[in-house]
Amino acid sequence: MFNLSNKITRFCKYSSVGVSTFLFDLLLLYALVEFLEVQYLIATGVAFIIAITINYSLSRCFVFSETARPVRSGYVIFLLIAGMGLVWVTALMYLFVGVLGAPLLISRVVVAGIVGMWNYLMNLYLNFKVAGSKDGH
Repeated sequence: MFNLSNKITRFCKYSSVGVSTFLFDLLLLYALVEFLEVQYLIATGVAFIIAITINYSLSRCFVFSETARPVRSGYVIFLLIAGMGLVWVTALMYLFVGVLGAPLLISRVVVAGIVGMWNYLMNLYLNFKVAGSKDGH
């Protein structure tokens, strides 16, 4: 049986991986916009895709290492979930920055909290099937 302590530990590991890759996402976003003068919505998408790919690798190794799902199909599902996340990230960034005039990096932090929780739940329940767990979670 997969107890509450294991679930909390897994969530903490996922959060650590997520925060690390998100900080990379922010740094890359900042560099793309400020130094390379890439439009902020395009830069948001590019930074998100690169960071989410790193996130998958780290999550698979350190968070969901017991997964029964093969790497290829897991990555495809992860990318589909991330793609939906990217739609949310881009739409919310447009709302906060483009419509409401909020600061870029603060907006990205708020959006990350919203989309990050959605990504975790989708990956937990739809993507990573943990071997040996009665309920697959």
